[in-house]
Amino acid sequence: MTFSLAGRCARTGLFGAVVTSSSPAVAARCVRARHGVGVACTQNITDPTLSTKLLDQLAGGANAQRAMDNVVAAAPYPEYRQLTVVDATGNCAFYSGPHTLGIHTVATGVDAVAAGNLLASEKVPQAMVEAFEADPHEHLGDRLLAALRAGEEAGGEEGPVHSCGLLVVADAEWPLTDLRVDWDERPITRLDEAWQVWKPQAEDYTLRARRPDLAPSYGVPGDE
Repeated sequence: MTFSLAGRCARTGLFGAVVTSSSPAVAARCVRARHGVGVACTQNITDPTLSTKLLDQLAGGANAQRAMDNVVAAAPYPEYRQLTVVDATGNCAFYSGPHTLGIHTVATGVDAVAAGNLLASEKVPQAMVEAFEADPHEHLGDRLLAALRAGEEAGGEEGPVHSCGLLVVADAEWPLTDLRVDWDERPITRLDEAWQVWKPQAEDYTLRARRPDLAPSYGVPGDE
């Protein structure tokens, strides 16, 4: 019911992920990222705690594979989970339990790992990785959205998707970007539209929080 890609930008140090599903509000459950630590996704029959546990393992000094091994070994019902993680140096790890649904596969690349279940084609994750790798000089958000579109074009899920999300973290205690489409007939298109609005303003909202005396305003001063 889900396909996703988690990735790192070696140039900027940003971490992020994209995810889409036939289920509502997929990004609220499936994606977590932490500045300087990594990014993790949990999907299939989702346990939202597992992505946080993967990041905690990374923060404690484990690399991606050790973090995955430790989390899977301790998780209840791991046979139902599909997990991915990228660590601070770009190492990737993944796990798909034996009860992962339908056509399911994983692909890894430079600083990225993509996974999916109930797919229309096993080519989806590889197409996502290739799109992500195509231009490492682009903004991480653009690369992630390119991956999401490529996954859709490669066949996507068995049925229509209805929700998606884009998460990017930088050096703040809150996400640089956290955009979600929780229910729509064309969620990936809507997410792309939201990104085009948000992208030129994203850094300014971080500046507003840190130095409001220097930050530009959009509309009424101090508005949100």
